[in-house]
Amino acid sequence: QVQLVESGGGLVQAGGSLRLSCVDSGRTFSGHVMGWFRQAPGKEREFVAAIRRSGGSTYYADSVKDRFTISRDNAANTVYLQMNSLKPEDTAVYYCAARAQIPKFISTYYSRNHYDYWGQGTQVTVSS
Repeated sequence: QVQLVESGGGLVQAGGSLRLSCVDSGRTFSGHVMGWFRQAPGKEREFVAAIRRSGGSTYYADSVKDRFTISRDNAANTVYLQMNSLKPEDTAVYYCAARAQIPKFISTYYSRNHYDYWGQGTQVTVSS
């Protein structure tokens, strides 16, 4: 059974950094795509970043490009999200997600409806 567990959230001042981690503790799962999404109060869950398990292709939302970096350690079944130059508008619950199959279309990476498994989320709060 797939279990995604996020960690690394917290409170940070604007301009600061945080690194989120997501461990896939499932014994049989080998998700081809791992992603990060976030949801602020009163807003829909939105795409942040994604990475393919093989090849390492990465995808970012425009709002975080050049500030956030997604990476993975396949041997450790872990995906990271390094967040730099944080802004108050980055405040949200951040969710790790996994998709079992390789998408046929680039747009699939950006859609929360095309991920099969989700973590419980970790709170990130950026103070001004």
